[in-house]
Amino acid sequence: MPEEDKNVLGGALVTCSDRPRTGFYRDGCCNTGPEDVGLHVVCVQVTAEFLAFARKRGNDLVTPVPAYNFPGLKPGDRWCVCAATWRQAYEAGVAAPVVLAATHEETLAVVPLAALKEHALDLQ
Repeated sequence: MPEEDKNVLGGALVTCSDRPRTGFYRDGCCNTGPEDVGLHVVCVQVTAEFLAFARKRGNDLVTPVPAYNFPGLKPGDRWCVCAATWRQAYEAGVAAPVVLAATHEETLAVVPLAALKEHALDLQ
């Protein structure tokens, strides 16, 4: 039996979004594996600023791509984004809010937990 994926807080990884269905594997979770070279492990609630930042960097998350079952995102949608993209957005001051419980522990190889916590939606 495979080991359960963990989130950045050490708990079980929870679903990021089923509507739209996200994740590298399109299973709703920000889990990862060897074929996920982009490390799509950060669960965010996208903002207009984040979407514009990603688009300027060549990652258009707004335009639908039906061939890949990608609906296109609008502000407020939750999506699994690449750890490096989130870190670049963080450094540029436009980081999207993060759902820590749905963000895979592999994120910590790229982004410090303190940075994620600064933008956490699910910390009390």
